[in-house]
Amino acid sequence: MENKFAFNLKSLRLEKGIGQVELAKQIGVSKGIISLWENGLREPKISALISIAQFFSVSIDYLVGLED
Repeated sequence: MENKFAFNLKSLRLEKGIGQVELAKQIGVSKGIISLWENGLREPKISALISIAQFFSVSIDYLVGLED
């Protein structure tokens, strides 16, 4: 199954025109974690999902692929 979260996270980051390092700083995680998430190798904790959703002004449902 395709990892919708990984795809949506990378797409949102690229749309905003920021790198992994900048996103990591903004949400308080390491650049390595962003890379793991975008490659579908790890999944974020709920606290990180909330931070990502707030940063990009999207819903958690959108992030994880439950809504378009």
